[in-house]
Amino acid sequence: MNDDHIARLAAHDVAGVLALELAPGHAPAQAALGQADAARLAEQVGRDLGALVPDARALDLCLAAAHFDPAEALRPGWPLHRRLAELHARAPGGSDAPRLIAFGADADGQVPLPLVADPTLKGGSLRVVPYLLRGAPEAARAAGDAFESKLLDAGMAQAGTALLAQEAFGARIEHARYLTVHDLAAMVSLQYGHLGLAPLWPLIETALLSPAGDAVLDAPPEPLLRYADGEARIALLSPAAWRARYAGDVDDDERLQRMHAQFEMRQKQFAAVLGAHGVPVQFVHCDNADADALR
Repeated sequence: MNDDHIARLAAHDVAGVLALELAPGHAPAQAALGQADAARLAEQVGRDLGALVPDARALDLCLAAAHFDPAEALRPGWPLHRRLAELHARAPGGSDAPRLIAFGADADGQVPLPLVADPTLKGGSLRVVPYLLRGAPEAARAAGDAFESKLLDAGMAQAGTALLAQEAFGARIEHARYLTVHDLAAMVSLQYGHLGLAPLWPLIETALLSPAGDAVLDAPPEPLLRYADGEARIALLSPAAWRARYAGDVDDDERLQRMHAQFEMRQKQFAAVLGAHGVPVQFVHCDNADADALR
């Protein structure tokens, strides 16, 4: 099997996360579990998923016993789950019987590179533990369809699983639930709406679901953005173009300076959120506020 094939997720793979909602101000003490705890958690997760969707019992479960920011699980190409696919393909064994495969910290407590979370994205109240279900296409598709239809409403982890995750990661966990990556995207979209980031979500969604697609944010007073060719382009307007687009009738220099400073902060905020989702950002100098200039 060549590396190009290993690196891709199959259309029937079931990509999901165990989402851990932390108590405020309580970050996990452990970035990743040792192998014994990782195996125990994989066993519990497999039992829970099999109880929710019996078709899942026929599939291999591959679990990364490490926690990540949700944005790391929502990146173009699904890199966290692609890493699991790579690790699954290289795992020893393999037979007609489904396998539980868990990856965690090594014997020295070091977290191997594929499982290292982005240190700049720590501190959020929601952390996710990624898993992948793989197997015969027909069984995997049936399980995937069932998970998509029921996890959002009925995907709470069993109490024993939540307690194990709490003790092993050294975290105070208020809720633990299973989500598909599409469920997670829907949840993050709602959160972004509450945070005033709703205008940006269509670009992120395009990058996730249609990475070769095109999406534009052209809605003053928001910055002018375009997602195309796998990157987000943010317009850096000339002073005259910015004033024509955003200043309206304002003619007070001090107020204009404040407005422009706030606008630049918004641009930086959007760039940071896109970066968290693994979307490359390019600032493009533009003489006019025309989205076509960002092609």
